[in-house]
Amino acid sequence: MKWLIGILINAVLFMAIAGYFSESFVLEGFTAALAASFLLSIINIIVRPILVILTLPVTILTLGFFLFVINAMTLEITDYLMGDAFEIAGFGMAFLASVIMSVVTLVLDKTILKSSKEK
Repeated sequence: MKWLIGILINAVLFMAIAGYFSESFVLEGFTAALAASFLLSIINIIVRPILVILTLPVTILTLGFFLFVINAMTLEITDYLMGDAFEIAGFGMAFLASVIMSVVTLVLDKTILKSSKEK
């Protein structure tokens, strides 16, 4: 259930980012956002652990901030696999989107999702 909520949250975040950065972050609609969110979750399950292991020394040296670069790389992979339905203008926009998504997800997880777990 938490996985489906995460997919929905990411889809809404994709729509918000595409609305705010309309020139650099393009989505065809909410179904494309859902598909991209689902694909991103699959990539995070399969590819992200490999990237984290390969870049562990750099991640330690940067005190974990390199994980934003890994998140941006997974967004770029999602962009490549989705085709024209999901477009990110460049790595800088992917990096900015990964930072925004990480911060919003952290806030939602610590506030809303934590209070629903206590019940």
